Amino acid sequence: MSRRGALRAASALCVLALLGACAMAPVAPPAPASVVADLAPSGTLRAAINFGNPILAVKDPATGEARGVSVDLARELGRRLNVPVKLVLYESAGNVVAGQKSGAWDIAFLAVDPARASELYFTAPYVVIEGAYLVPERSAIRANTEVDRAGVRVVVGAGSAYDLFLSRELKQATLVRAPTSPAVTDMLVAQNLDVAAGVKQQLEADAKRVPGVRLLPGRFMVINQAVATPRGRTSGAGYLDAFVEEMKATGFVERSLARHGISGASIAPAATR
Repeated sequence: MSRRGALRAASALCVLALLGACAMAPVAPPAPASVVADLAPSGTLRAAINFGNPILAVKDPATGEARGVSVDLARELGRRLNVPVKLVLYESAGNVVAGQKSGAWDIAFLAVDPARASELYFTAPYVVIEGAYLVPERSAIRANTEVDRAGVRVVVGAGSAYDLFLSRELKQATLVRAPTSPAVTDMLVAQNLDVAAGVKQQLEADAKRVPGVRLLPGRFMVINQAVATPRGRTSGAGYLDAFVEEMKATGFVERSLARHGISGASIAPAATR
């Protein structure tokens, strides 16, 4: 066979292989009209993105645009619904929840918490992260179990999962609320407080950035991050359940976390409900 003939044969094989791969690749069926009506009633999927949790989303330092696993999930969902996606940006989870009351978004990426469940439907979690404590280096507090004591002031992001959880769990310590979760360490130092509570990865970064502070070992809570939508959107909620399970099972979530350089977050197990 001539060199030209060999090249043509090789090209033909490549084309056939590509066509075969495309034929075998799973294609999501079109979403039912009732699902689109629930999740994108305006014709656009409005997805709330919370910059208060760096595991989920951050602003790209070069472009200022939102990026992260929650952004990737929102765009993939919009692709499947065949609608444009509008990212509705927030600096804290508390503001995300407040935005739902004014009808500002259709889906959100939030920590599952019973205080939010009366108005929001949550899927099973797609990512599990840890809540940790950070204290001044000079602090006598050495363990998580020593935080809940009279006179101890714990700073948390207002309306965050840690705020909701610790509001129920702490019996003697006093909560002090920062405007956002990323602000807790700076507020700890500026106001000479005793403990900062937040996402472990955020506090680890703060411990490297801010002199004179240290992370307590272990965790004080496990945080289940899920997709939420306002209650009453039954068709949309069922579709979101299946979507999240597929995103976990196919490795979409894991690949997204890796692409954005996120470590320390675990992929949630398959749902049992």
